[in-house]
Amino acid sequence: MRLLHTSDWHLGHRFHGRQRHEEQGRFLDWLVELVEERAIDCLLVAGDVFDTTAPGSRAQALYYRLLHRLAASSCRHVVLIGGNHDSPALLEAPRELLRRLDIHVIGMADGDYGKEILQLDNPQGKPELLVAAVPYLRDRDIRHAMPGETLEDKGRHQREAIRAHYRDICRMAEERRRQLDPGLPLVVMGHLFVAGGRTVEGDGVRDLAVGGLDRIEATCFPADIDYLALGHLHLGQLVAANPCRRYCGAPLPMSFAEAKTSKQVLLLTAQNREIAVEPIEVPRFQPLASVRGDLPTLLRELDRLRIPNAPTWVELVYEGDPAIPDLRDQLLAATAGSELSVLRIRNNRVFDYVLRQTERIESLDDLGVAEVFERCLAINTIEEQQRRMLRAAFAEIVDFLDREREQTGGQP
Repeated sequence: MRLLHTSDWHLGHRFHGRQRHEEQGRFLDWLVELVEERAIDCLLVAGDVFDTTAPGSRAQALYYRLLHRLAASSCRHVVLIGGNHDSPALLEAPRELLRRLDIHVIGMADGDYGKEILQLDNPQGKPELLVAAVPYLRDRDIRHAMPGETLEDKGRHQREAIRAHYRDICRMAEERRRQLDPGLPLVVMGHLFVAGGRTVEGDGVRDLAVGGLDRIEATCFPADIDYLALGHLHLGQLVAANPCRRYCGAPLPMSFAEAKTSKQVLLLTAQNREIAVEPIEVPRFQPLASVRGDLPTLLRELDRLRIPNAPTWVELVYEGDPAIPDLRDQLLAATAGSELSVLRIRNNRVFDYVLRQTERIESLDDLGVAEVFERCLAINTIEEQQRRMLRAAFAEIVDFLDREREQTGGQP
């Protein structure tokens, strides 16, 4: 039996303000082609199908078009669980209808453990796979809050409830396996943050609770699981160095920090309870580039990136020493008439200055707004003539913000 493990599509996601419907549609087209090419029997989608709980019509259209194509393909089963970004109600609304197409959707935990244990049959009607499909476990769905709980208490109780849920589900699945066939493979799906997992800057992964109090240890998953298919973390990675316990990662980059990171889906080949894993690289459907350096370096790299028919989204990080008042204008002028789109410009000189200031005894709270601005002028060695112009512009901005604050009753 061949399975495909994917997750974290985040349909409807915007990349620094840019819509990604075309890019996401091309990925889903590629996914269906891969399903047919590799004769996939079961597609596992481990949560975060959508980017928000209220996805737009185009994102939903991509989703339902995919399900329609999968139902007409050689893929016999689809198992899809809800993630922390998904709306359980939206996912589960067509559940009974989709089940008739062998598309199993588990959007939320509602106390019915039986619905999370799926027996998938082969074309002859005999069991070929057991799936414990555990969706993202929201605190309210798996336990009752206790009066007087501290934040630490809540985190501890939540972790205990998540462990108990997986323990009970896996125990029930193992009992079902013993009744059906001890050699039947058992796959467990989940959407959560396992302690020790890796993330990257700006990839959109957020702790599921304040301070990451509900991160779960890898040891909470029973040893008799044949494969653990996880979602939530956007980097593909093993769990506790076990090749059969994995995050497949998001198939599309979620930040410029992943501009050079290869993305993947995972092909699983199950021979009884032996499961072999093959990563399959996902093509890059939208070119990205993150460039760092001084102004000459940035301009040189922009010139190199000006390739016909390559509409690249670009992040520019200025790391030069001199302050350049018209830095943004120069960088944008360098892309004029090209297919490059500069979505983000960062000036690390400003960041470095702020970091240095935090290391001093003096706090920003000790300084007024004008004093902070004057220090910025000094540290950047701005000429006096430019300083006068900048002071005037700064005073105008401060005055505007003060008047706006007064009109809104003191609200920022």
